[in-house]
Amino acid sequence: MSDRPVLLTADIGSVRLLTLNRPDARNALSGELNTALYQALEEADVDDAVKAVVVTGADPAFCAGLDLKEAGAEGAAFFRRFQDINCIVRIGEMRKPVVGAVNGAAFTGGLEIALGCDFLIASERAVFADTHVRVGVLPGGGLTARLPRVVGAANARRMSMTGEVVDAARAERIGLVSEVVPHGELLERAMALASSAADVPAAAMRDLKRMYTQSGGLADDLAAEVAIAHAYRADYDGIEGRRAQVQSRNRAQISQEKH
Repeated sequence: MSDRPVLLTADIGSVRLLTLNRPDARNALSGELNTALYQALEEADVDDAVKAVVVTGADPAFCAGLDLKEAGAEGAAFFRRFQDINCIVRIGEMRKPVVGAVNGAAFTGGLEIALGCDFLIASERAVFADTHVRVGVLPGGGLTARLPRVVGAANARRMSMTGEVVDAARAERIGLVSEVVPHGELLERAMALASSAADVPAAAMRDLKRMYTQSGGLADDLAAEVAIAHAYRADYDGIEGRRAQVQSRNRAQISQEKH
């Protein structure tokens, strides 16, 4: 057990920076990290001194999704805890602007966290994938509601049904991220944009976010996803083996794209 905090919090002016800090596990969402991020989002949302939030990960990854090693050991109980306290869902409910600074892999639940942000700035090292069905689970944090709205229905279905890895350049082309910057400039750029959003009158920003999050049938689509996900019965016993296969496949695809 490491003494390292699983989440780092820093206030820079009126912007709160939240950094997922399990780099050895690619910032995968353990029960501890899920709870810590959920509570940090709650606190930021009610703190009048905080006008905007930036979410990022400790290198080399943004977030690899749920910690499937922990899930494999605990089985259904692991997923049941996420139904009550779910940082993936909570980030999409924020009343304040949230900028995602994607520094590396944003896979599955990590992709859902990214989609819950208002917009994304990506490092050139960022890669994205939805591997839910490949490991035998379904998304429940808003992916099927939000991803088609961002990249279009065909691209969303392609990502979810194939599990393919999307690099930063393609992510920008299909609209998943709004900007790609050199890795060393990522946090500075994300903080600058968050600071700009923080200058907007708080009441106006709150209602603007309501317009975006409550229009176009998004709430109904989110509810439909949750209902289907909760009714699904996953094979938790085999999840660890499928996780290893997916990781191997992802590494091979990323290596091919680099060459």
